[in-house]
Amino acid sequence: IPQGSGVSVIAQKLKDAGVIRSAYLFRWYVGQKGAASKLQYGDFTLQKSACSYDAIIAALSTYAKAETVRVTIPEGTTAIAIAQKMEAAGLCSAEDFLKEANEGDFSKYTFWQYVPDDVDAPDRFMKCEGYLFPDTYTFYQEMDVELVCQKILENFNSKIPQEYYDRMAALNISLDDVITLASMIQAEAGSVDQMANISSVFWNRLNHSAEYQLLQSDPTTKYVEEVIKPHSESYNQDLYTSYDTYQCTGLPAGPICNPGSEAIHAALYPDNTNYYFFYSNIDTKETYFAETLQEHEANQQKVQEQQEAAAAAESSEGESSEEESNDTEE
Repeated sequence: IPQGSGVSVIAQKLKDAGVIRSAYLFRWYVGQKGAASKLQYGDFTLQKSACSYDAIIAALSTYAKAETVRVTIPEGTTAIAIAQKMEAAGLCSAEDFLKEANEGDFSKYTFWQYVPDDVDAPDRFMKCEGYLFPDTYTFYQEMDVELVCQKILENFNSKIPQEYYDRMAALNISLDDVITLASMIQAEAGSVDQMANISSVFWNRLNHSAEYQLLQSDPTTKYVEEVIKPHSESYNQDLYTSYDTYQCTGLPAGPICNPGSEAIHAALYPDNTNYYFFYSNIDTKETYFAETLQEHEANQQKVQEQQEAAAAAESSEGESSEEESNDTEE
């Protein structure tokens, strides 16, 4: 509802949205209640043809007055970390957020029909992982947890155009596998520029699985150790193995974080390379690619030498600073 809207404009918008049947009757009722001055401008979520006039008036008078809170979800954040952000923002408990995100009915969104349920994917750790789109969101503090989840999942839905579904069909890959692959790319990449090359390494291994059975992505092991195990109710080696790409063949059982648009695009459109290995310098964010194991081992040695040189330089600078400090004291 735009700022400055009168009752007539508000009534017509409600009718156009399918919330009420008669704009005239709503205007008349608002007048009888003396509620015209209470109606606010802003964004409102209402049930179509399911709200009484009193409920509509209350909603239009309350939600706009409620204070808002902004929550930023960086690319690569896990579902559990997102839930903790929601709790820290005072929106809902982390437990309630995860329960709604994993068990709620979001079938009105196109992508949801492609997300495996517990029956189709019994080894999946968390259904919503990968689909909580990273972005900055504005929520009302009194917003229902269902609407909080809807806002995030609706955003994800808008980021998957028909072109992407057509591309998936051409590649013979499911949406869930795309998001799983994108989550690995997101976790591995030091920059957006590296993503298409990293994607090519995973794709090359998947397409030559007889020779390269394991994807060997370190972040999948980290996900098992730092996310799944601390939040599992009981020991489950099958679950741990299904996510660790040093143990399972092919892709893990599900996404390991929530990837951004660039990582999803890279998963669908990898560079055309002959790379089967990559190794990153976590300090410089540089990634080195290789076609053979010999080249890969040379890259590992290069990175090790870079890190040793950097550590030596830092140590030397620290000693120089200490000497200067001692000279000053003297």
